[in-house]
Amino acid sequence: MALGKDYATQQCSIARALEVVGERWTLLVIRDALYGVRRYNDFLVHLGIPRAVLAARLQTLTTEGILEKRRYQESPPRDEYVITERGIALWPTLRSLGLWGREHFGETQLRTFRHADCGTELGPYGECSVCAVAVPAGDVVMEPGPGLDAAPADPVSRALLRPRRLLEPIEPPAETEPA
Repeated sequence: MALGKDYATQQCSIARALEVVGERWTLLVIRDALYGVRRYNDFLVHLGIPRAVLAARLQTLTTEGILEKRRYQESPPRDEYVITERGIALWPTLRSLGLWGREHFGETQLRTFRHADCGTELGPYGECSVCAVAVPAGDVVMEPGPGLDAAPADPVSRALLRPRRLLEPIEPPAETEPA
């Protein structure tokens, strides 16, 4: 029996969520948006995603209210994709999925996430053990971990080597600048 294209017969909130975020590239686009990626070309080069797939994912995420399309340049017209509160609400899910992947696939820690207020590394559920709070995405500082490539090829990956808060827009260095 072929796998259906939707979960219309499922009476389940997980199935309904998968209708929006269940495609393999979608969570990576959302992850990058949380990391501060906003521009089409930056998503394209960082993810290595086919153009048609990226365009379709950005359209779906915009339609679903997870990203908001905003004009940042008039001539020529250029838009960026800013993550919304609905998209930010996926941060705990992505954090948990990343921890699960590292634990079950033996990856070296690629990134460290800390509470911006006190510098404590976040617990498995995004909590700060010192401040005893669940840390909102905007108060999370992301730092490169020991398993991250220290000299990545693409400018977005290079920009993400600097410690930075989640949601803060990245400004990748120009291709002509030294890494």
